[in-house]
Amino acid sequence: MNMLYDSDAFAVVHILANAPLEGDLTPSDGPQIPRHGFEIVDKRSGKEVYLDGSWAEMFQSQITVWQQSMPSQEEVEDTLEGYATLAQMPVVMH
Repeated sequence: MNMLYDSDAFAVVHILANAPLEGDLTPSDGPQIPRHGFEIVDKRSGKEVYLDGSWAEMFQSQITVWQQSMPSQEEVEDTLEGYATLAQMPVVMH
């Protein structure tokens, strides 16, 4: 789990669901489909959304653009606001 962004309004965490554990030298048995996702927490509403699959791929593309263009905090939060409209789950533990 990697914290990607944290402000007064939002937190974004990159979650690697089946990443190898530290010190684990042998892959687990059977084929593995790489899985990852992003949790976006809207601190203002106390809700979160988890993006995986094609949503995670789309968000990863946005992160790549941000890394190349160095957007302002306002630009980042405007984009996160769009994803936050999908948030339905109340934040229970963070």
